[in-house]
Amino acid sequence: MIRPILRMGDPRLLLRSEEVADPRDPAIRELVSDMFETMRAVDGAGLAAPQIGVPLRVVIFGYRDQGQTNPRYPDMEVPPETILINPELTPLGEDLDEGWEGCLSVPGMRGMVPRHRRLRYCGLDLDGNRIEREVSDFHARVVQHECDHLDGVLYPMRIRDFRYFGYTEVLFPDLPANADD
Repeated sequence: MIRPILRMGDPRLLLRSEEVADPRDPAIRELVSDMFETMRAVDGAGLAAPQIGVPLRVVIFGYRDQGQTNPRYPDMEVPPETILINPELTPLGEDLDEGWEGCLSVPGMRGMVPRHRRLRYCGLDLDGNRIEREVSDFHARVVQHECDHLDGVLYPMRIRDFRYFGYTEVLFPDLPANADD
């Protein structure tokens, strides 16, 4: 089921989400299915449960078909389809990269956001199995962005220089008209 996506200004987006007690709970499987359906319907790169009003530590991102591109980020390599429950992130080094981000909860805008270039993330899948990966670049950026939602952080809160924050159509007139996440 496609669910409505909360927008910046909704106080639920600013709350810290709760840990998932049992990833194997059928309600979590249904939540994740709804999250993927919602994300795909709007061509998102990822989605966090709080964005659809569910205050649980669940994020999804990526695509099954690694040959796919995302219309909102056409030059970026798409991460593999991932379900991450109760994620933990560990930066690998001090290197930060500034990069453009958008968000389904902040439609129509983009901003330049600093993120760790490399990190290790771990969490659980729907069967309770541990997932652990070391990633870099766009994959690392997507994971950090989605996990920020679990702590009530929206990307504009991380912007250092507001000269690099604005409407997508003004900043990037060559992107497709719907590339507003």
